[in-house]
Amino acid sequence: MIGNINNFDSGEYMDLTYFQTFRKVAECRSFTRAGEELGYAQSSVTAQIQKLEKLYGVKLFERYGRQLRLTPPGESLLKISGRMLELYEESQETIAGQAGGTLSIGTIDSLGSYFLPSVLQYIRRQFPELTIRLQTDRESVIVNKVKEGELDIGLLLDSKTVDPFVQCVAVKEEPLIVIAHPGHPLTLMDKVEIGELGEAEWIMPEDSCNYRIMLEKVLKENQIPCRIGFELGNPEAVKRCVMSGTGIALLPRIVADQEISRGELAALPFTHPGIRLNLQMFIHPRKWMSKPLLAFIEKVKSG
Repeated sequence: MIGNINNFDSGEYMDLTYFQTFRKVAECRSFTRAGEELGYAQSSVTAQIQKLEKLYGVKLFERYGRQLRLTPPGESLLKISGRMLELYEESQETIAGQAGGTLSIGTIDSLGSYFLPSVLQYIRRQFPELTIRLQTDRESVIVNKVKEGELDIGLLLDSKTVDPFVQCVAVKEEPLIVIAHPGHPLTLMDKVEIGELGEAEWIMPEDSCNYRIMLEKVLKENQIPCRIGFELGNPEAVKRCVMSGTGIALLPRIVADQEISRGELAALPFTHPGIRLNLQMFIHPRKWMSKPLLAFIEKVKSG
């Protein structure tokens, strides 16, 4: 029992655990999966949600076929309960001197796979009791969840501040490189000019990827045709496709560093001032800065 709220009208006592369960069900979109992650029987999860619905007098979830999703009142409660639980965690650390709780981080696939693992292991060693939740998604989704308080911090690659209502901290420039199979003809050149990319076949990430958007903008401005051979869902798939074929791709250097060092991929001698990204952190301006969050920020800044 982590605390309770007394509803004097109904006589119900509401354990804050119910709000943790509610948040987990909303995250998993499943009573069963939420129970598995929390260590509860599904019947216990169902009972807790039913008590919340009785307390507020509304349905919090609705089903469409097999899909479970929040109702509009459920969406409102999710935002409020997130702040409630954060305040509880703040009180734990402030009053009891603890550094447990949960650190929720949003990022994109490339940073989640290639940059963050060492940072997260460092944070784990500093705060063994801390629960770390890492969520990968599109840039716009991550920024919105930071703004709504569903994530403690977002870590993205971008060239600009993407939302005026969140605090943006630029950490460093993250190099973007054009990669190819080591036997590709363009690897034989001392310098690749942008016009020489017109004959190449591109292996592209999904069309919402910001560095793909940046590349296509530069090619269009220079009237360079862009012949797309494949569109793939994540950087690892893009990289593997380049390694096994004749196409080229634009990726953050951190994604391909190991393969380049082993000679499995080659970085083309190409640069362009319009194709640059920064590693950036996004934080809500009123976010309470816990010790683990401050440690995470400092570790990201130090590399």
